[in-house]
Amino acid sequence: MTETIEVFDTTLRGGTQGEGVTLSARDKLLLAQDMDAVGIDIIEGGWPGSNPRDRVFFQEAKKLRLQHARLCAFGSTRRVQFAAEDDPNLQALLEAETPVVSIFGKSWKLHAEEALGISPEANLALIRSSVAYLKSHRRKIIYDAEHFFDGYRDDPAYALATLRAAAEAGADVLVLCDTNGGSLPHEVYEIVCTVRHHVDTPLGIHTHNDTGCAVANTLMAVRAGARHVQGTVNGVGERCGNADLCAVIPNLMLKMGFSVIPPEQLARLTELSRKVYELAQLPPLDRAPYVGKSAFAHKGGIHVSAILKNPATYEHIPPEVVGNRRRVLVSDLSGQSNVRYKLHELGLDYLDRQQAQQIVQHIKELEHQGYAFEAAEASFELLVRRMLVSRIQPGRS
Repeated sequence: MTETIEVFDTTLRGGTQGEGVTLSARDKLLLAQDMDAVGIDIIEGGWPGSNPRDRVFFQEAKKLRLQHARLCAFGSTRRVQFAAEDDPNLQALLEAETPVVSIFGKSWKLHAEEALGISPEANLALIRSSVAYLKSHRRKIIYDAEHFFDGYRDDPAYALATLRAAAEAGADVLVLCDTNGGSLPHEVYEIVCTVRHHVDTPLGIHTHNDTGCAVANTLMAVRAGARHVQGTVNGVGERCGNADLCAVIPNLMLKMGFSVIPPEQLARLTELSRKVYELAQLPPLDRAPYVGKSAFAHKGGIHVSAILKNPATYEHIPPEVVGNRRRVLVSDLSGQSNVRYKLHELGLDYLDRQQAQQIVQHIKELEHQGYAFEAAEASFELLVRRMLVSRIQPGRS
């Protein structure tokens, strides 16, 4: 039987921590519906106890009629000066009325002692009481073990003790967070394997991209036994960003054989990627794997000749699977295959091989003079039509 991975999207919360990323409450509502349509399992909408925008989002989100996804409110363990039932942050999480609640706690002694200014034992009490209180209100509790990998490297026994505190209090998922983004894939794999032998609660993974390894770290955590993955669309997020779900999801499905989202919904991934860029007012990353404009773009003449015979020669998957499309570029690196492909797109298939070759040579000459056609498809079309008028005689164009 195919194993299932639970996908937790934090674009609307963690993604907005990225520099230059801003989403209004209305933007978040629109994206939540799009994420639901793609098949995301859990959508983390924000931190209702931290700002008015997120409070408005959760109020309005109660009107959404999501078909698959469940909304999640995010917050921290209680403050040391409050009992769980009196803590404003925990109360805001309950008032959001989401079926899922995600709270983070400290896994690293350094943070407990220096950031919170409390003893390691007091930190365990914060974790235990916060999870237990929220669980008593019949929520699914996802416990984010902040800085887990750093904490584990510093003091493995204590880091594991924080997980046990959350698990014993009723947490449904224990998420191991590479909060500083400094871990490498082999470390993540080894640590997740070890943790599996110490706790029975399902494990999740939350990675940042500070070493450029967020996606790889997520995949290695899954290989080691994690069955809940967190990330953002397009990898947006604090500093260098989060694990990019637009790469994580198809990698898990197409390369590793897991059940993640409905296969037919995978074709919506490129559209979702572009919607996030648009609403966040960010320039798209053309070279993004799977969903980028250049992900299936071919420029070299030899490459284009090959893909026309069999796309698998230079494409690791059919682009349509993720809702993308093949693009052939025209430049001084082009051969007849590039030009004939573009002519087909323009409905000019009737040109013969000799005419196509004349077009290729003319383009090479113009590019040598400083013209560029790679990103100027309209200019290419005008050039071809002018040459047709001149009966394919470049010297008269």
